[in-house]
Amino acid sequence: MNEERIIKHLNEIGDEQRLEKMKRFGIDTSTAIGISVSELRKYARTIRKNHSLALNLWKTNIHEARMLAVLLDEPRKVTEEQMETWAMDFNSWDLCDHCCSNLFDKTTFARKKINEWSKRNKEYVKRAAFSLIAALATHDKKASNESFEVFFPIIMRESSDERKYVKKAVNWSLRNIGKRNRFLNKRAIEIAEKMIEKKNKTSRWIATDAINELTSQKIQDRLAKEPSKN
Repeated sequence: MNEERIIKHLNEIGDEQRLEKMKRFGIDTSTAIGISVSELRKYARTIRKNHSLALNLWKTNIHEARMLAVLLDEPRKVTEEQMETWAMDFNSWDLCDHCCSNLFDKTTFARKKINEWSKRNKEYVKRAAFSLIAALATHDKKASNESFEVFFPIIMRESSDERKYVKKAVNWSLRNIGKRNRFLNKRAIEIAEKMIEKKNKTSRWIATDAINELTSQKIQDRLAKEPSKN
């Protein structure tokens, strides 16, 4: 299947009414057709994974085509240059998070990009760094505690960024690390408490929200049932 046939199909199933729903969730719909992620996932399962096809779909600049490209790409073929190019194209939080949690987190460059992108100023590129942390914390089951502790200084450093889509991702990354196991839960809470000491409004919001979830009975009960990982 080629990109022309795919774009034709996407246009056929697009729903303008869905665009309004997307806007209400803060999604940039300037190049969108109006297709849900669940519909895109279903369609992606009918198409064989293809790196070249994914690159061509991304170049169309159509929101849903790019979302589909993420699902069709092959992580082992993704280059660092491609990651840079795509990250610079991020124009909406959903595309950023979808790409980081369904493709970029599976590449060998993920941790390198976290370090680099967390220092960038562009909002969605910086968000991508913390979306990647959140994704790795959820998906990389074999990673050591130490491999996540190295992210705490980055989270602390950027916790003062008051931009909506950065601060929410910083918060998300801290919460996801803290939900991995009892050891990281304790460490994440300690980091959050230090954030509050910064006496910065944004840092305080990130920290307080994280502490509320990480100390909740639901999370503590779940972690208590799991073996400690040291």
